Amino acid sequence: MSTIEFNPLWKEKLLNRFLSYVKIYSTSDAESESTPSTERQWNIANYITEELKNIGLENVSIDEHGYIMGYVPSNLENDDRPTIGFISHYDTSPDFNGENVKPQVWENYDGNDLLLNQTTGFTLSPSRFESLKKYIGQTLITTDGTTLLGADDKAGCAEIVTAAEYLIAHPEIKHGRIAVGFTPDEEIGRGAHKFDVAKFGAEWAYTMDGGEVGELEYENFNAAGAVVKIHGLSVHPGYAYGKMINAALLAAEFAQMLPTNETPATTKGFDGFYHLMDITADISEAKLQYIIRDHDADKFEARKKFMEEKVAEFNQKHGEGTAEVEIKEQYRNMKQQFEGKMHIVDLAAKAMTEAGIEPKIKAIRGGTDGAQLSYMGLPCPNIFAGGINFHGPYEYVALESMEKATEVIINIVKA
Repeated sequence: MSTIEFNPLWKEKLLNRFLSYVKIYSTSDAESESTPSTERQWNIANYITEELKNIGLENVSIDEHGYIMGYVPSNLENDDRPTIGFISHYDTSPDFNGENVKPQVWENYDGNDLLLNQTTGFTLSPSRFESLKKYIGQTLITTDGTTLLGADDKAGCAEIVTAAEYLIAHPEIKHGRIAVGFTPDEEIGRGAHKFDVAKFGAEWAYTMDGGEVGELEYENFNAAGAVVKIHGLSVHPGYAYGKMINAALLAAEFAQMLPTNETPATTKGFDGFYHLMDITADISEAKLQYIIRDHDADKFEARKKFMEEKVAEFNQKHGEGTAEVEIKEQYRNMKQQFEGKMHIVDLAAKAMTEAGIEPKIKAIRGGTDGAQLSYMGLPCPNIFAGGINFHGPYEYVALESMEKATEVIINIVKA
C-alpha cells in the first residue's frame, strides 16, 4: 500500500465539508422516544444523502429513521473480496450547546493561547490542555467558545464522504465494494438500535469515531442508563411542619449515597463509574439521570444491582414508593465479538502503519455504534477521527488529523 498524498484541492474539500457539517444544528435528545430523537437531525441527514448521490455512490438511501447507506462499487474484474463498511454518526452531544456553531480555522498554529472569543475572553490554552503542543504548525479548527464543535462525529462523517469521493475520482485504486453508513442518536446510546445490518451488506465495518491520531479500539464499556425518580409532597411552607416531603432535598441526599470515588473524574483505565448527568427537582418531584459504566461484565451487573439496592435502602428510610429507578442497557463490551476475527483489527493497524501512524490500541472509556453493531453481527472496531475535548466549548480538531484518518480509510480499502 502506497501512501496517499492529498493535494490542496482535496484538503480544501475535506475542510469545507467538515465546516459545512458542523454549522448544521443536529443535537440529539435522550428524553425523546422518536428516531431520530430530534427533527433537526433530518437537516444534516438529508444534506449528507444528497452529497452521496452527487459524488456518484450507488444505491444511496435514507430510511424513515434517518439511517443513511450508500456504496462505492467494486472496480475489480473478478471481485471475490468481502464488502467492508465505514460508519459514523451525525448527531452531536446534548451535553453542551450545539446550536449556531461558528467554527474558526487557525492555520499554522504557533503553540500559544488561542483567544476564541474577544467579547467573552474565552481562551483555548496549552497551559490547560497540554495536548495542543502536539499540533504546532498544523491547521486547527475550534469553536468560538459558546458551543461545542461537533467533531464528534462530523469529523468522521467528513472523512468517510471524502474518502468515498476520492476513490470514485481515482479508479486506478483497485478495491472491492465499499459500504458507508451514517446514523442518528449515537450520543444518547441509540445510534445502532435501528441499523439494518442485513441491508448494509458488509462482512465487517469500522466506525470513524475515535479521538487523537492512532487510536484503534475494539473493547469498550458495558453501558446502561438509570433514571431515579423521587416523589415528594408540596405543602405551603408556613404549614409544612410534619407534612412536607421535599423531593429536591431528598435528591441531594440520594446523590450522596453513591461512591464519590467512582465517578468519571476519579477513575481511569478499566475502572467503572456512576455518572450523574442531570438533576431536575422541585418540592414535589425530582429526577436524577445517571449512566453506569464498567468494562468487566460481572462488575457491570453488580453496579446495576447496587443502584437498585440503594433505591431500596432509600425507601426503607423514607417510606415505600418514595423513590423508583428504571435501568436500561445501552451497549455491551464488543471485545468478545472479535475472538477469531482479529484480522479485522490487524488490517486497520497495518493501514495506519502504512500512513506513517503508530497504532494506539486501547480500550474505549465510552462506546460507539460499533459496540452495538458488533453484537448485531457486524464486527466493528473504532478508528480515530481526530477530534479532541469532545462535548464542550474547548473541542478542536486538526485538519492534518482528519487527512490522516481519510488516508487510513483509503489504505484499508486498498488492502
